[in-house]
Amino acid sequence: MDIFNTLLIHPMINGLVVIYHALTWLHAPFALGFSIIIFTAIVRTLISPLMKGMLVQQKKMQEINPQLTKIKEKYKGDSRKQQMAQMELFKANGINPAAGCLPLLVQFPLFIALYQALLKIVSLHSVKDLNHLLYSGVPHLDRMWDTTFFGLPLGASPSALLPKLGGAIVLVSVITGLLQLFQSKMMAPSAAASKDKPKVDDFATTLQKQMLFMVPVMIGFFSFTFPIGITLYWNTFTIFGIIQQYKTQGWGGLADWLKYIKKKK
Repeated sequence: MDIFNTLLIHPMINGLVVIYHALTWLHAPFALGFSIIIFTAIVRTLISPLMKGMLVQQKKMQEINPQLTKIKEKYKGDSRKQQMAQMELFKANGINPAAGCLPLLVQFPLFIALYQALLKIVSLHSVKDLNHLLYSGVPHLDRMWDTTFFGLPLGASPSALLPKLGGAIVLVSVITGLLQLFQSKMMAPSAAASKDKPKVDDFATTLQKQMLFMVPVMIGFFSFTFPIGITLYWNTFTIFGIIQQYKTQGWGGLADWLKYIKKKK
């Protein structure tokens, strides 16, 4: 745990404090909340090449999906030949199935580290304890910072604030779930792109359709129990993901919903 603190948590706290000092110097309101947003944007920018590689690999996988289906049908009773044919297809199209896991492996420890860092900075009640975590070259704070963001305490969860603020606080979780849904839908192929593909109602296809809605619901539920500071990070990360997804693949499957809304209007 000390190594995790040294390599990730303490550098994150120091990075947030540096950004906080800059925003305070500019007299920006809710400096701590905006420090989290800016810090997340910096982290997301740093790993954007990995994320772009994952999106490119994903797009190639969608393009060869009809060929994969044919391979499954051709070698239905021979899993060894099926795997060999799939690997040859991947190689011919420059696809590395493991490449999509790398951004997730990078993001997970960052998420845990930022979660722990945020818990520390919003739970400390003494400026002395906070300054104790800072490096010698980082300006120390002369007083404790404001841990609210537009009136919401960054260290509290929507579930904890529900009795005090009422049902309106649930909107935080709803927005989080909707952003995740939009990103998940964008990652799915559009109806126009898949109209010529064979319809195969196998387990994987059914699970993919269910996960499209299950994952956003789960993320929304988690955001209801996590501190708002974590939700602020997650939503910033998701918005940047949506922007990069659009630049790489366009609207993707979300185009189907946008066309439907346009028709309704």
